Amino acid sequence: MNKNLLNQLKQLSTVVADTGDFESMGRFTPTDATTNPSLILKAIRQPGYQHLLNHSLLQDAGLSVAQRTDRLLVVFGQEILKIVPGRVSTEVDARLSFDTQGTVERAREIMKLYESLGIERKRILIKIAATWEGIQAAKQLEAEGIACNVTLLFSLTQAIAAAQANVTLISPFVGRIYDWYKKAAGDNWDEVANAAENDPGVQSVSRIYAYFKNHGIATEIMGASFRNTGQILALAGCDLLTISPELLDQLSSGTGDLTARLTPDYAAANASEKRTLDEKTFRFDLNEDAMATEKLAEGIRVFVQDAIALDALLKS
Repeated sequence: MNKNLLNQLKQLSTVVADTGDFESMGRFTPTDATTNPSLILKAIRQPGYQHLLNHSLLQDAGLSVAQRTDRLLVVFGQEILKIVPGRVSTEVDARLSFDTQGTVERAREIMKLYESLGIERKRILIKIAATWEGIQAAKQLEAEGIACNVTLLFSLTQAIAAAQANVTLISPFVGRIYDWYKKAAGDNWDEVANAAENDPGVQSVSRIYAYFKNHGIATEIMGASFRNTGQILALAGCDLLTISPELLDQLSSGTGDLTARLTPDYAAANASEKRTLDEKTFRFDLNEDAMATEKLAEGIRVFVQDAIALDALLKS
């Protein structure tokens, strides 16, 4: 039997490539792929992808920068879908993170672009930040038959709100939670004591998994933003795991026996009471969670900066 960790992980969770570099993802044979403005910006700066940027500049010269940006994102998504058999996630401009209707309209335009290329809706997930406004936009889009991936998710509160909105998928971030707690602890941080299932990011996703499975919530959970393979392996059994090419490579070369940690038995042993959130409760609970509040705001700022940088490339 092949003890390759990546092959074993694929038997327990759906493996997703977290990259805009579609030329590197093929050798890992992921089922799905995710992108975001930072990943697309990183890819488009590589010489191998200049032809896509040049094509966009030539073909879309008469369009607004926003329209050209969306077309570039969709071109990347189209190329990725030639490699993965499943879905690709394409993100709405982070500058719309607090604009419900603006997010809805931009998502519709992105979907129209995909459909104009003959790509079915079932192969697209629209990524939207897990603000209250973003989650309400996802709720409206899901009702229209546009599947959503609620991202920049750092807390059970955000996850519950997304589940109430009947979103298709959520992306709880592991590595950024780990980063926050490590920074907060400073010299008192114990890497060994906070590894694997004791990692605060792993624990956050595990709580969401237990809550969703105990209460029959259909929304898929996709662990994201990993810093090391230990975090990934500690979440084996999660619905999906989106992983960078660097960590996919490490898993591919790693060996050993891997068993699922997140299972129905795990969920049953970690049951919690079902909650219902309205806007006031959501905002208060999120505000009480310093880590989630700070990482959500920081994540939006980073994506906005990269969206602006991508705009500048298209303007130039």
